[in-house]
Amino acid sequence: MIDLVQNMLDGLAIGSAYGLLALGFTLIFGVMRRLNMAFGSSILVGIFAGAWLHGQWAAGMIPIFAATVAGAVVASAYVERMSFAWIRGDAALASMASSFAIWMQLEELVARAFPQRSYAFPTFEALPMLELGPFFLRPEHAAMFLTAAVLVAALHWLLTRTLFGLRVRTLSDSRDAARVSGVDVGRVAVLTFGLAAAIGGVAGFLIAATDGQISTKLGMWATMKGLIAMVIGGLGSLRGALVGGLVLGVVEAQAQWYLGASGREICTFALLFAALILLPQGLVGRKDTLARAEAVRRI
Repeated sequence: MIDLVQNMLDGLAIGSAYGLLALGFTLIFGVMRRLNMAFGSSILVGIFAGAWLHGQWAAGMIPIFAATVAGAVVASAYVERMSFAWIRGDAALASMASSFAIWMQLEELVARAFPQRSYAFPTFEALPMLELGPFFLRPEHAAMFLTAAVLVAALHWLLTRTLFGLRVRTLSDSRDAARVSGVDVGRVAVLTFGLAAAIGGVAGFLIAATDGQISTKLGMWATMKGLIAMVIGGLGSLRGALVGGLVLGVVEAQAQWYLGASGREICTFALLFAALILLPQGLVGRKDTLARAEAVRRI
């Protein structure tokens, strides 16, 4: 029983990072109705920018954090210009295919610039383990969970209590209605893209700082985990992104303990398959869809 609860705590911690990755995908998909396959590679660029700063100048955690987020935002700006800005709004498949090509391009550029198999990434200063009775929680895991909670709360406030959030929600409901209402569709899309990239950069920094090392495979890993968490929680649902990430983290932690690494991967994709078959709208997506439909009916 103790192992079960301990694994759950560990799973919630890493699941919060998955939730942040899913949030980035959800923001772009929810607003633009397009899938950005280069999201993980953009985070990869940011992480290696932070690692380069650490290796060249032995910079502290704050400059490395800033470099990681800035690198992810710059790479995402490139993706947005190349794969989304100049492709028609109804050509979602073309955007996805184009972003996949940019994914491969960015990953290859990083691999050529950093040819070694792995690189060190600075970790948080050694802090004592947090004891919760018979259970333990790593300080960096606690920081990851708290960061995810704060970012989700801040994002909810931004989207529901600000003019920018109103414009984002208008664009998400109808591109034509947003234009008629005077919303600068291109500007809102670009800002949303940047916001998603910043969230991804934060998630990438926390993951890299927890592991202490990075490799060029991290981009594909981030893409897969973020997509799976988004599908489990519900496409286009911010709450679903976090819930999907937490569920995925707990399932992986339990599977890792009882079945090993290979069993963990089997359970991950089995969970994805079950979600697609049994809950195609996700754990939370159906509730959000019904709420939006009720709001439209009342209008």
